[in-house]
Amino acid sequence: MPSATPRFCLALLALSLATLPAPARACGGDFGAFVAGLSDEARARGIADAVAQGFLAGARQDGRVLKADRAQGVFRKDFVEFSRSLISAGRLKTGQAMAKKHAGVFQRIGREYGISPGVLLAFWAFETDFGAVQGDFNTRDALVTLAHDCRRPDLFRPQVFAAMELYARGDFDPARTRGAWAGEIGQVQMLPADILRNGVDGDGDGHVRLKTSAADALMSAAKMLNGLGWRKGEPWLQEITVPEGLDWSRTGLNHPRPVAEWEAAGVRGRAGPLSRGLSAAVLLPMGRKGPAFLAYPNFRVYFEWNKSFVYVTTAAYFATRLEGAPVYDAGAPEPGLSAKEMTLLQKKLAAKGYDVGAIDGILGEKTREAVQREQARLGLPADAWPTKQLLGRL
Repeated sequence: MPSATPRFCLALLALSLATLPAPARACGGDFGAFVAGLSDEARARGIADAVAQGFLAGARQDGRVLKADRAQGVFRKDFVEFSRSLISAGRLKTGQAMAKKHAGVFQRIGREYGISPGVLLAFWAFETDFGAVQGDFNTRDALVTLAHDCRRPDLFRPQVFAAMELYARGDFDPARTRGAWAGEIGQVQMLPADILRNGVDGDGDGHVRLKTSAADALMSAAKMLNGLGWRKGEPWLQEITVPEGLDWSRTGLNHPRPVAEWEAAGVRGRAGPLSRGLSAAVLLPMGRKGPAFLAYPNFRVYFEWNKSFVYVTTAAYFATRLEGAPVYDAGAPEPGLSAKEMTLLQKKLAAKGYDVGAIDGILGEKTREAVQREQARLGLPADAWPTKQLLGRL
């Protein structure tokens, strides 16, 4: 069974924990001294010494975590390749079976949060294969390692103290709790801070156990999505057909329009009517000749779960498949760029003053927006899909 796809950016950490008085947020340096600094900061946050010392006793730096953090090559795949690697007949069948098995939980989620089963089933599938593959990294060591590493200490340092709080409550074992390399725990892979804020006792046993209880995991994930701005009862993504004469420069997530305007421009739902009354953006993951979707406001919430454009689009699409949508029409997109070419493209765009985010060879949302603007400037179809022709013109 394939390993779970790690989330590398969840709901940003607006916890009360992060606002308490604390020393300067150091990273790097001697690991032992760093751990001692965590203990000092825990005391400043009001965490009992016995809790901090018990949590940090035996903490070690995990080189496997750093290696995994730097190996994000899977996100360099294009949408068709990536989605076909994650979506299988087996996952679809299992997802449908899980929908029936946990129908009562999904009905409760629908009433309380207005989130369709497919949305949560897709995350559950991609994160842990419905709980089967939850990760074998020591969570305490993963969090301390990533907090010590100077790439994203502001993301991971608060998670160490959130995990201490779980430990103080008796819901975290520093020696035994295991999960994904990025410190996420349980069947839907939630960071400790997210568990503190969104943990729900879905099965009524008095505990929030995201590793062993599907009801707890699903209800907690639903609460988190709701808190991130999910609009109850609204769609998130829909496959569409687009006319050849569409103004490509108005496509993309940064160009939402009323659905009625898209309909007037010739956009149609491939397997059902569009949701009038909403605003939406035409999403072309691989340009005007590839698959086409209408992204409704709820699609934006996916980026609070994971920052990868290709992951988000695939998860949102799979959610529609789990609820009966047909296999997308892959079309015949123009060949994309290799990782080396994409990196070169990003460097050229950055040199022109564009903010493309990290220069990592991954086609993310910022790179797509820069590509679209350069295509328009050069008189090319501005569909945000980078090609060798564009690279040669820059």
